[in-house]
Order: sequence, then structure tokens, then C-alpha cells
Amino acid sequence: MPARKNVTVTGATGAQGGALTRHLLGRGHRVRALVRDAQSPAAASLQAVGAELAVGDFDDPGSLIRAARGADALFAMATPFVPGGTEAEVRNGRNLVDAAVTAGVAHVVYSSVASADRGTGVPHFESKYAVERHLADSAAAWTVIAPTEFLDMVLAPWSLPALRDGVLGVPVPGGTPRQLTVVADVAAFAGLVIENPERFVGRRVEIASDVVTGDELAAALARAAGRAIRYVMPPEDVPVDADLRAMYAFMAGGGYTVDVAGVHTTYPEVPWQDVDAWARAQDWQRLLRGSAA
Repeated sequence: MPARKNVTVTGATGAQGGALTRHLLGRGHRVRALVRDAQSPAAASLQAVGAELAVGDFDDPGSLIRAARGADALFAMATPFVPGGTEAEVRNGRNLVDAAVTAGVAHVVYSSVASADRGTGVPHFESKYAVERHLADSAAAWTVIAPTEFLDMVLAPWSLPALRDGVLGVPVPGGTPRQLTVVADVAAFAGLVIENPERFVGRRVEIASDVVTGDELAAALARAAGRAIRYVMPPEDVPVDADLRAMYAFMAGGGYTVDVAGVHTTYPEVPWQDVDAWARAQDWQRLLRGSAA
């Protein structure tokens, strides 16, 4: 096992941060999980598996500094899907970077998004890249992890009702290849970066787990779930958030350009789950409960 490290994880009650927290604890590291509410069920579940909780707020720099103090590494992330949108994401991300520098954190690992550095015009790509630039200009030793679209989002609460009706779809043609990343693979890769800073400091690494079309994804889910699931593009008049509309247009126009095979060859330490393996691992009986037979 690697040398034991003290790691502060932000976004710990979310998908990425939660997966990384459990991954690091499983490998013997100490994890301080930044949470807004230590009494929430998500925070309690992290504490139950061995994480130390640090209560903080992205708009309270002092709380961020306290959470980061004594850490060998900080896993930093922010989201635009909060009050204030992308402006809040940039502010929160910069606050995290500044707190890490003030606290003397040895290595900041920032989770961004693939293609954020390509001037796509997608608002939450641009906000993440603004944080990347602030990090690169800071005094911190840094690494940027840039995953593609998350495969796990097909099971998001807003996606499940349609999936229970046998429908999967986003505003991207069903025959268009899409590069997808599994959240657990992001956690495994982030763990690799944290354990081996000498390999990654000063680098921006784009990652993806698999490449499939929407039609192929629906077929994989149907095989695993044991029921019919078809890919259907929503009608053009269905309301879509402007940020997401720009992202889907980017994907429909070619999308991400990760060298998926090269990433898998370079980093064999990561499981890199393909769509079929990921789908087989899901509890479809629970997920589709209440759906039509």
C-alpha cells in the first residue's frame, strides 16, 4: 500500500467527492470531508466509514483554510448548478485554491471537465477553465483532472422517470459517439494522482471510460436491466437549460476528443469500466421499481 496521506476532499457528499472519499479510506489514507451540514445523512454515512468531517462553506474562506490545514493533498471541485450559477462556481473554486495556498497544502487536485481549455463556449466549461487558470497562476503544486460526460448521470433523479418508462435520451442524435466517464473511475484516477504527485504535478489530464453512441448505451442498459429501453431524442420544443443546451450542441457537433485507448494504456491502475460492465453492476430491480412491466 502507498504511504498514508492526509487528504481534504471537497464535494464529499456528492458523487465524485463521495466516491473518492471511500476509495481513499479503502486504501488506508486519512480523509477530512468538507461538508455544509455535519448532521445530514450523506455526511453521517461518510463519518460512519471513517472520514473526519469538516464543516465549511465555499463563501467562508476561514472555514476552507481550517479544512485544508495539515493536508498533504486537497481534492477541489465546484459546481455551477447552485444559486449564482457559473459566477458562483468561479468564486468558489478560486476560494478553494487560495485557501489551499494559505493552509500550505502540498498538492491541489482540481476536477474540471474535458475540453474546457478549447473555448467551446459552454458556460460551465468556461467557468471551470477560469478556475484552472487561477490554479495555474497560484503558488500551489497542482494537477487538473478533466473527465468527460458522466455515465452515472443516466441514473440521476431527473432521468429515472423516463428510464422507468423504457426511454433514454438527451438532445444528441442516437448514432453520435459520446465519450463517457464512470464516477468510480474518476475516484480511482484521482487516488492515483494523489498517491503519485511526482507523476502528475503541473499536468492537465483528460480521461474517459468508454465511447458509445446513445443507441448503443440504451441497448447496454436494456441487456443489463432485462427489459426494453430505447434511445429517443427529446422534441426540440422541450425546455432545456441554456448551459445544458450549449453542452449538448457541443456533443452533437463532435464533442470530446480524449484519446481513450491511450489513457487506458497509460494508466492501467484504473479499472476503466466499459458501459456493459457498469450497467451490469447496477441494481436495476431497485432503480426501476414502480415501472411498467
